Amino acid sequence: MEIQEDDLRGGAIAALLEEHLTDMHAITPPESVHAMDLEALRRDPAITFFSLWEMDALLGCGALKQLDALTGEIKSMRTAETHRRRGVAAKILEHLIAVSKQKGLATLYLETGAMPEFAAARSLYERRGFKYCPPFAEYAEDPNSVFMRLDL
Repeated sequence: MEIQEDDLRGGAIAALLEEHLTDMHAITPPESVHAMDLEALRRDPAITFFSLWEMDALLGCGALKQLDALTGEIKSMRTAETHRRRGVAAKILEHLIAVSKQKGLATLYLETGAMPEFAAARSLYERRGFKYCPPFAEYAEDPNSVFMRLDL
């Protein structure tokens, strides 16, 4: 498995992000979907996007959004449906944490769903040391969202 910085131009990454958005909209009320579409990810200069590959197969992705000099946010974590339960998300998360430390960030935040469909994601973040916290940045309290932080 190899992680690389991704320019979001390939068809495989576009399809994976479309799958991600489709799932988010199927599970979550529209006002609570915080997933970014492909164009929004491309346009935001604060976002560094990564994809995880095995040979020519895209396994998953994740992004780091730098909120300020000391704070980052994890965005667009997704494992391809056909590659679940192989440690893909854990590998991407570890990479995002390492990149955050290299950038000198002190705190890493994330928003994820509060519904049962997000239990595995919340468990992954908890195992890595993320703690529940109030909304951060521009997020507001939302019964469909949980917010977590990791002090680096």
